[in-house]
Amino acid sequence: MPVMLTPVELMSPAPGEDCHPSLALANSSGRQDDSPEADLLSTPERATDWMRQRHLVAADIELYEFCKNLLGEFRQSVRDVLGAATAGAQPDTKAVAAINRAMAQIPSVRLLAWDASAGFHGQQKYAQTQALEHALSAIAADVVDLLTGDDAATLAQCAAPSCGRFMLRTHARRQWCSTRCGDRVRAARAYAKKTSTDIPGGTTR
Repeated sequence: MPVMLTPVELMSPAPGEDCHPSLALANSSGRQDDSPEADLLSTPERATDWMRQRHLVAADIELYEFCKNLLGEFRQSVRDVLGAATAGAQPDTKAVAAINRAMAQIPSVRLLAWDASAGFHGQQKYAQTQALEHALSAIAADVVDLLTGDDAATLAQCAAPSCGRFMLRTHARRQWCSTRCGDRVRAARAYAKKTSTDIPGGTTR
């Protein structure tokens, strides 16, 4: 039976997701209310597919319920840290600790490797049983790169109510993560303006 796409899956990636897996993870819930139907990590199968599509795990890796839950918990930590950054607020210490803990689980040392197709290249060795830890470490490292690098100045959160996706602004005045969100907000404003009537004193009814 074909998998029915949710509204989140039909939305185009937010600007920046293609180069920052931490943004893609933060946006995998798609909505501030984290409703199950909008959650791309809602089942082990969906979480596995999400990880494979971003080359965070090998094609033969299968995530189980426990791993899916860990990934979901880590996503919340990433969202907390990115949310604090966009709001200019103090981050939650537990969220920061979760990011640092993920990075420390896998050694950052890369080994020199060679094969006939790729030639010389860097390679990190880790046990297959540590596939999830390796993925979380890579995402955590990306959080650090995002928040301390040049892209930090363009990090923003979509201004559309009930969206909450993070993005990198492509221009200074950009408020929406997608054309869809911008159109929905403009339509809502137009509807509210059409159905309201101005009365003396500056109030509406």
